[in-house]
Amino acid sequence: MPKVSLDDIDENIRPKIHTQIYSKKPIIEGVRIINLISHVGEQGDLGEIIKITSGGEIEGISGFKVAQVNKTRLNQGSIKAWHLHLKQDEIWYLIPTGELLVGLWDVRKDSSTCGITMRVMLGGGNSRLLFIPKGVAHGSVNLTNYSVELFYFTNQRFDLKKPDEYRIPWDAKGADFWTSERD
Repeated sequence: MPKVSLDDIDENIRPKIHTQIYSKKPIIEGVRIINLISHVGEQGDLGEIIKITSGGEIEGISGFKVAQVNKTRLNQGSIKAWHLHLKQDEIWYLIPTGELLVGLWDVRKDSSTCGITMRVMLGGGNSRLLFIPKGVAHGSVNLTNYSVELFYFTNQRFDLKKPDEYRIPWDAKGADFWTSERD
């Protein structure tokens, strides 16, 4: 078979052609994505979500002790963004049957990744934890046609009288940030 080069492609299409970039995208300082293991058998599966050490810390995330566990439901198409915490770290978990696009934005002025954003898909058949350190703005959008339930673990208790939650407008990085990438 003869080889094909870009010279063999229609001149009207050539300017629109690009090469997909497969290199690793930068990870915000302190953010961790931890893949979890599911044990699948004939009767179903068992998935470990979090293990707590004898010292009360989350295994794999040194210094993190759970102070509160929360669940939030995100309706179809809903966007919950941007917000950050000054005292609280979080670990997010979405059951693998759901799908949630999470946005992370490093707004810590002294961080080596200040200004960097990340987009992380939770669920979609994958079982994993997402560790979000204090000072990293975060949010999510439900791109599915059904509600999803997100579980998150915090190392600080929520105080209704003094909430450690600071808001940034949802579209501060542009409304397109929260749309599915189009190829």
